[in-house]
Amino acid sequence: MNYRGAIESVSDLNQVYRVPESYTAGHLIGIIAVDLIYPKMPGNVANASTFSYPVLYKKVSFKIEQLFEGDPTIEAQIIQAAKELEAEGVRAIIGACGYFAHFQRTVSEAVDVPVYLSSLCQLPLIEMGLPKRKKTLVLAASGENLDDTLLGKLGLDSERLIIKSIGELESFAPIRWGKTTLDNGALMKELGKVAGELVKEHPEIGAILLECSDLPPYAYEIQRMTGLPVYDFITMIDWVKHAVVKRPYLGYL
Repeated sequence: MNYRGAIESVSDLNQVYRVPESYTAGHLIGIIAVDLIYPKMPGNVANASTFSYPVLYKKVSFKIEQLFEGDPTIEAQIIQAAKELEAEGVRAIIGACGYFAHFQRTVSEAVDVPVYLSSLCQLPLIEMGLPKRKKTLVLAASGENLDDTLLGKLGLDSERLIIKSIGELESFAPIRWGKTTLDNGALMKELGKVAGELVKEHPEIGAILLECSDLPPYAYEIQRMTGLPVYDFITMIDWVKHAVVKRPYLGYL
């Protein structure tokens, strides 16, 4: 019996497979995304072309501010979305916004597949790799909501963090407020400038984490302007994918 469900060679076609009972198949990562209309560039978690492997989206509908604030009235909808993704056969579940962290614990308890709802889940690993004198710069869509209450839900605190809210940037407004025209070049330059200035101002910064699922398209520019490791939703999702779907190593001896 092949429990992985991976068909990687012609010989694999002769095996017996155990598959989930769902109307589609082959989706490795399930992504819970809020029903919001705004430009989603390649690299955005809500843009399927970001990934080199199949993902399956599940829509939830509420105001983004409710997610920022951890409104308990939206919890049931998020849990239901996770259960539906699990039933449809995904190997792991992600949230397409860092503030899904409010519900990390409850959602992970509700399903049997791994759940990493927020890019903030990477913070313990990032801090482990840095000397204690170094801090992590977090670029957040809503800095005021990235407080100790939210961090506490992940077992974290703000002691080794420098948090910068980028939701007020003029170039970020189309994403923040749901407009349909985005000056991508302006946003890329502004984010790079902000990160570069912060690193100069705070030499103790040793790494950068992008909280927002809309920011990975700008990770390259941020790294170019700072020279530092940049973590985002995609570094996390790729890590999870490689854990839940292993492939044999082929090479030379």
